[in-house]
Amino acid sequence: MTQSPISYRKKPVVIRAMQATGTPDSNRAIIDWTRGSKTPASMDLNPFGEWQLSIATLEGSHWVGPDDFVIEGVAGEFYPCKPEIFYQTYDVVERAA
Repeated sequence: MTQSPISYRKKPVVIRAMQATGTPDSNRAIIDWTRGSKTPASMDLNPFGEWQLSIATLEGSHWVGPDDFVIEGVAGEFYPCKPEIFYQTYDVVERAA
């Protein structure tokens, strides 16, 4: 007997996120925010020999580009998300003061 896919609905979960701009101040804010987590951000040399923000996600390191969002997941883990995916998935609940 073969299995068929089952449809699932994503649970409504409020997340916290910060959009990267690629500036030193933005990079520092994200590094500070993720410090002490299992998935911290850091500045690393990318394959082109340039310093770029990266996050040590649970699946391995991922580069964070300008305009990417850094999301704090439900287990306190951090990971990057491209803006086009972020805006299709999330709505603003509360703006920071």
